[in-house]
Order: sequence, then C-alpha cells, then structure tokens
Amino acid sequence: MFKSKQMKKSYIIFGVIGLLVVIIFFAYRGSYNSAVTLQEDVDKAWGDVGASYQRRADLVPQLVATVKGAAANEKDILTKVTNARAGIVNAKTPEDFELLGKEINTAINMAFEAYPQIRSTDNFGALQAQLEGTENRINKARTDYNETVKKYNSHIRGFFNSMFLNKETFPKKEAFKAAPGSEKAPEVQF
Repeated sequence: MFKSKQMKKSYIIFGVIGLLVVIIFFAYRGSYNSAVTLQEDVDKAWGDVGASYQRRADLVPQLVATVKGAAANEKDILTKVTNARAGIVNAKTPEDFELLGKEINTAINMAFEAYPQIRSTDNFGALQAQLEGTENRINKARTDYNETVKKYNSHIRGFFNSMFLNKETFPKKEAFKAAPGSEKAPEVQF
C-alpha cells in the first residue's frame, strides 16, 4: 500500500514534468516560428522601402526630362510665332506680307503637328502630382516598415519569448530614421 501511494505520486510528478516539457516545447516552437515570420515581414517591409526608392530614382529623371523637352518645344514654337507676328509691323511690300504669312503658317502648322496644344503648364502639374505620389508611396512604405519593426521587436522582447529566443538569431531591429537635415524640404530645379 505504501509503495502504491508512492508510485502514484511518482506517476503524477512525472506526468506533470512531462506535461511541462510538452508545454514548453510547443511554446518555444510557436514563439520561434512567430519570430521567424515577423523577421521575414521586417525584411519584406524594408525591401518595399527600397523598391519605392528605386521607383523614384527611375521615374523622376524621366519625368523631368519629358517636361523639359515639352517646355523647350513650346518655347521654340511660341518664339517663332511671336517673331513672325512682330515682323508684320516691319512689312512694307506685298511680298513681305506674303513671306510673313508663310512663316506664320509654317510656325502654326509646326505647332499643331508637333504638339497640338500648348500644355507645359499641364505637364508641370502632372510632374508635381507624380512627385507627390512617389513621395507618398515612400512615406507609406517607411511607415509600414516601422510598424512591422514594432511588432517584431515587441514579440522578441516579450517576457517568455526573450527567454526562448536567441538574440543573435533574432536581434532587435531598428526603425527607419530620417537622415540628418532631411527635415528641410529639397528644392526641385528645372
């Protein structure tokens, strides 16, 4: 009878220890897997920031070049039309008027064939909208990155997780920080 009570206590103790081992194993496994997922989310979010930077680097120079080209074309056309009109004042003979009429028609035809409407203001507006959209995408990617870093850091620094997780495998991540001087708005020059 005495051995039977002792054996029951032993089974209970071994059962409790076994249950604790199983609980700790699954807690560790869940904690580890969650940390891996969150770490990958952080890496993806930083990749999204880089993709937004690359989009800006690819897009902005092309937009600026397009707007500059359109503005130069319009300037050339307007200069030719204005010069031709100004020549009317100096025209004295019917041949002068005929020559000026041809120059004006050529300039106007060139304007409508090469560039049907004068739209440099629209182009500048579109450039501004693209720049704003690009910067908004970058800001959103940075904000998402910082939110992902916060979730990851909160997970790895939790009481139980900090006991289970290796700090070398799961180091604390740094949130995005603005470069010194970035609080000053950059100037876009044409």
